[in-house]
Amino acid sequence: METQLSASAVRMANYREKKWLVLYTKPRWEKKVDRLLKQHDIESYCPVREVVNQWSDRKKEISVPLFSSYVFVHVDVYEQSRALYILGVLGFVYYMGKPAVVRDNVIEEIRTYLINYRDIEIVSMCNINIGDTVKIKEGPLVNQMGKVLQIQGKNILMVFDTINCALVTRVAIQNLSINNISENHEN
Repeated sequence: METQLSASAVRMANYREKKWLVLYTKPRWEKKVDRLLKQHDIESYCPVREVVNQWSDRKKEISVPLFSSYVFVHVDVYEQSRALYILGVLGFVYYMGKPAVVRDNVIEEIRTYLINYRDIEIVSMCNINIGDTVKIKEGPLVNQMGKVLQIQGKNILMVFDTINCALVTRVAIQNLSINNISENHEN
């Protein structure tokens, strides 16, 4: 009888254990979902960074989510189902068939980085490879196309073949668009 009670108590304790999970939201709903979760007494965290937006008539500093379409929630098993009913939530991010768990220290590191580094930014590197032809979206070389020579952190070393010479420059990865033109397709 005692082992049944203790096993049952352990199961109940596991159900009440809170873990950081990742919610997937509608595009541009991260801050709204974060606010709604908090209104429903669900602990959430939507990391944001401050950026300056330039309009034709003014500049304004705005808060932009660090992770597009993601909000972190600190929930137990019971709160997981409540979180799914929040307007703007599309579901949990899954890993190996279960909601992906983020360790507490990772959440703390994100918070620390945002405090210590004002210009932090998440940039996807999965779509850019050495040899890809890319186009520059912003800056002095806007609309120029070049080939990726090297990937150095968040910067790309590129070469531009113009007028029988090569111009090599470093470009921030967020200022590039991929043209899906590989070396094999050019011939």
